[in-house]
Amino acid sequence: MLEYQAAEGGWRRDVLPACCGELFEDALPVRPFHFEKGLRSFAGWWYFATTGTHVGFESWLERDHLMLMDFDSNVRAVSSQPFWLRWHDEQGAARRHAPDFFARRRDGTAVVVDVRPDDRIPDRDAEVFAVTETACELAGWQFRRVGEIDRVLTANVRWLSRYRHSRCLVPEVVSALLEVFAQGRGLFAGATLAGDRITVLPVLFHLMWHGQLVADLTGGPLGASTLVRTGEAR
Repeated sequence: MLEYQAAEGGWRRDVLPACCGELFEDALPVRPFHFEKGLRSFAGWWYFATTGTHVGFESWLERDHLMLMDFDSNVRAVSSQPFWLRWHDEQGAARRHAPDFFARRRDGTAVVVDVRPDDRIPDRDAEVFAVTETACELAGWQFRRVGEIDRVLTANVRWLSRYRHSRCLVPEVVSALLEVFAQGRGLFAGATLAGDRITVLPVLFHLMWHGQLVADLTGGPLGASTLVRTGEAR
């Protein structure tokens, strides 16, 4: 059984097969995010550049996974806390779980995401994730339980995310950058050839966020000598 808030408002509850066609990527969160002082976790809202909306998160790790989904060219839209999944356990007790995210890919397929590090999954939570995975299989969705992320990748994408907004787009600089990096160059060398670095670098990072320029984001921190080349825009 699923219980959720539709994008246009109003609570709905129905058996899982009847809900498979719902646009859960547009659903409203089924529970509020807590911002109380002193909590161990940190809640907030991420500006999801892909859709121009804000998506909630409840920890720094959730935020980083949300950021990577925003960076992923295969992801079209994401919602947080998209529904309550309700069931009864082996003892007959009523249980419920709200997955962290629902993501819609550009090919129309969907993935339900729960964020939890490997060393923080007691037996009771492992059961929750197993039930959620089974429910997702019945619905035709993929289920992923994700944990810690490569620190270098996270740091590099976090840097690029600062330039994800369209205000960083300067058309005349874009043309120069795409020409300069067509054969691949060091980041600073190419930026200098394209114009004044103070003006060029925000545009360069914006293009890297959108995949028009690409680099190895796992081999080390982005720097002056990072090899950058043209890629396929999202």
